Amino acid sequence: MACLPGYVVAAHMDEQALMGLDPGADARHRHRAMAYFEQLKESQDAWEVCAQALAKGLYNDDHVKFFCFQVLEHQIKFRHAGLSGGQRQLLRETLMKWLQSQLERPQPEKVFVRNKAAQVLALTFVAEYPAPWPEFFFDILALVGLNPHGVDIYLRTLMAVDGEVADRDIARAPEVTRRNTMIKDAMRERCIPGLVESWFQILHTYQLSHPELTCQCLEVVGAYVSWIDLGLIANERFVNLLLGHMSVEELREEACDCLLEIVNKGMDPVDKTKLVESLCAVLQAAGFFHVEREEDVDFLAKFSRLVNGMGQSLVASWTKLAKAGVAEDANAALDALETKVALALSLLAHPDDDISANVVTFCYEYLHVLKQLPELGDGRRTNVEAILLAVIKKLTYDDEYNFDNEGEDEAMFVEYRKQLKMLLDRLAQVSPELVLVTVRRVFADAMGKWQSASFMEVEVAIRLLYMLGEALPASHGAHFSGDAVKTGALQDMMTTLVTCGVSGYRHTCVSLEFFETVVRYDKFFVVEPQHIPNVLMAFLDQRGLRHDSPKVRSRVAYLFSRFVKTLQDSKHMTLYVEDILTRIQDLLELAPPDKNFPAALTGDDQLFMFEAAGVLIVGGECAAEHKRALMRGLLAPLVDAFGPLLDKLAAETDEEAREALADCLCHAVGFVSRTSKAFSNKQTVKQCGCTEVYRDCLLAFLPALSCPVQRGALRGCVRSFLHRMIICMEEEVLPFIPAASEHMLKDCEARDLQELIPLISQITSKFKMQVSPFLQRIFMPLVLAIFEALARPADDNDQAAALEKQMLRRSYFTFVQTVASSGMNEVLANQGAENMERVVFTVIQGAVDFPDPVAQKTCFTVLARLVELWGGEAGMAGFADFSYKHIVPACFLAPLKPTFDLSDAQTALTLSEVAVTLKTVYAKQGPQLLDFLQRDYLPSLHVSPEVAQELCHVLQQPDAKVLKTYLKVFFQRAKP
Repeated sequence: MACLPGYVVAAHMDEQALMGLDPGADARHRHRAMAYFEQLKESQDAWEVCAQALAKGLYNDDHVKFFCFQVLEHQIKFRHAGLSGGQRQLLRETLMKWLQSQLERPQPEKVFVRNKAAQVLALTFVAEYPAPWPEFFFDILALVGLNPHGVDIYLRTLMAVDGEVADRDIARAPEVTRRNTMIKDAMRERCIPGLVESWFQILHTYQLSHPELTCQCLEVVGAYVSWIDLGLIANERFVNLLLGHMSVEELREEACDCLLEIVNKGMDPVDKTKLVESLCAVLQAAGFFHVEREEDVDFLAKFSRLVNGMGQSLVASWTKLAKAGVAEDANAALDALETKVALALSLLAHPDDDISANVVTFCYEYLHVLKQLPELGDGRRTNVEAILLAVIKKLTYDDEYNFDNEGEDEAMFVEYRKQLKMLLDRLAQVSPELVLVTVRRVFADAMGKWQSASFMEVEVAIRLLYMLGEALPASHGAHFSGDAVKTGALQDMMTTLVTCGVSGYRHTCVSLEFFETVVRYDKFFVVEPQHIPNVLMAFLDQRGLRHDSPKVRSRVAYLFSRFVKTLQDSKHMTLYVEDILTRIQDLLELAPPDKNFPAALTGDDQLFMFEAAGVLIVGGECAAEHKRALMRGLLAPLVDAFGPLLDKLAAETDEEAREALADCLCHAVGFVSRTSKAFSNKQTVKQCGCTEVYRDCLLAFLPALSCPVQRGALRGCVRSFLHRMIICMEEEVLPFIPAASEHMLKDCEARDLQELIPLISQITSKFKMQVSPFLQRIFMPLVLAIFEALARPADDNDQAAALEKQMLRRSYFTFVQTVASSGMNEVLANQGAENMERVVFTVIQGAVDFPDPVAQKTCFTVLARLVELWGGEAGMAGFADFSYKHIVPACFLAPLKPTFDLSDAQTALTLSEVAVTLKTVYAKQGPQLLDFLQRDYLPSLHVSPEVAQELCHVLQQPDAKVLKTYLKVFFQRAKP
């Protein structure tokens, strides 16, 4: 280090560099300070300068002190093992001198300095305990005594030590875990009793004068109790002290946390039950169970966590004892558990949701216990009902919930509601009859007075009906068949819901809950179709799709689509099809990009409306001619608007306007595509007479492929439409494919090709010989375009471009595999010898040279298929020799590559394809292959004659699995 040659203890620090540590320093000074920091870290002995500065108190600046501790930290972390005995002694003396100086300060150091010092002390402890510094903690205690500043550092060091050796949330290397275990064992044997005694003295001495130190000490006790002897803490002296802290306002929250850590300590279930019972007895005697009198919600939040922990501990004790068959002890644990339910209930029903949420787990686990008991009994049934009523109360929104601008508080309530739903589901498992009766009563009461009731009361009543659908599940939503009691109750509630007029309640949350519930129980309308017209009107008027709230309109559009699908299958919508289409006509209009008013529905919402309209038309019972007329009426406005909008886009120069026009065009294509989801194997496009309608759409949309602007978006939507039409229109789509493909091959990027290949593969797989002439024409242009895209130079650091090329390469190999496997031998054979050889060589290159097991597997699948097609006596001339020169070697060269990881699952699949390829060559060539391997090829790889003979023997076995297993062993031995 040029500027720090041969440091001695008297050396000084670079004052100019230290100026850069000030938070207000400019960038140049900060940079110099960072460079100086790196120099000190890299120097073998420059840390001694920092040690001297700390020991002698040479600097008053907090940031310089922090800086010095950072240098020491780096030295201990990375170079401690290389320190001499004298240097280690210097380090220890430095820390103790600095600690001594703290006792004399009128004011303590800044918190960030104290924390860093504690971290350095902890790292030193870990490096030097139990030898050569077995008295580490006793030396510190002897020095600091009960000095508040010293005790503060001592406690911070204890927390830092716990973080280094005991924190289970930190993943550690096995050797570090072993070291930490050794340290903890040594501490338990040598110093923990002394540390515990010091904690007691600190808690006792400072509980009134220094509450912040007492809280720190309680945190230490809570951290250490998980791995030290519990008897040192869970005794009358200590627990009484902690319970005394529960009555001190500044200490009570930390005392709660400490008691919780004690309760959570792993121990024998009988002892755990006794511990919890003794704690509860003292807490109850002290009046802590009267939570209704407590006004400090922060304390109650901590106390509720303690109650939850005690309840969970008792559940765990009962579970272990019941499994072990220890009936008497299990019953004692159960009795103890049930005496805590009343306390948990008072917390569950507390107005503060945080307090309530903290005991949900206890209540949930208690119900799980009840579920396992042979009978409930009156007392337990009362508990169940009380939990249910608390859940209903807490599910209710409060006045402060902001529905228009939902923020963090609202998100937390939504999560809390999910927890309550879990409780309701568990309640229904324990006593389904009670849940059904209670919900029915609450629902009937709210619906009877909905016009005068608050939105919270109305919403939660409908919400409870909705939640019954999962709490009392039915197969495939068949809630209205089977159990007569349940069916009758649900049918009665649904009838009330759709006839009482509550759908007109104007609050958004009630509107949404109404439609959500209608759709959850859509099979109700199959049973009672007389209610369909009223509900349809609710969907279609200002209560639903024309509601004032965009949020309601958006959700209702989706729900309407689902509702229509369900009822169309049951043929109950036939009477209303044309009326619905007329009423929603304005909601199906393509919104012009230059509109000056907000549309009722967004483009994404309209997708659901077009899907619903398609389902209504296709599922109707009218003649095919009528369906065609309705579908044309639905889609013609989109087709008519498309051409003029496309022309406008081509002429537009403003980029923002171009994006808006392209978005509008894409929506038009998407709307048409969405209607095609209505067709099925029973109701095809052809059977419904709609082929001509969709053909006209294709004719209108395909010119978009040639548009010079917004090419990516337009090509993407038209390509997606073609995918749908291949499924729906069958062979009627074929005349459009060649021109579309030619357009998409022009000026295309890697991503364009990657997205085009699945389209061509879909056509190939579906139509096979029908598209052979087209494939023969398109094959090489597509392949050449791929080669060109892959050959384009890209920045080595451009990971996105590299990934794009990898995905394109995979897509290319998959495409060749599709063609090779489709039975269209002539597609490949007619490409010309030179072209075909080039393609096959790229496949071999993909199999061997690219460390991508997904692509390699595909390549070997292709090679095996080509051997199958052309490798026999009647195959392509010269292909057998080609196999020996290139395909068979690829089967060995690929697995021998260092990048071919035989332990990787995906690579194992590739190796299986290698085995299939070799078996296929053997099936075509027989003894000639064996002769080639033993006489020519395997010797070139320096494989011994014995191993070569062994491989050939395995190759001849009829079961391919034998070869697959053998090859893994073969290549494991062959790799260096």
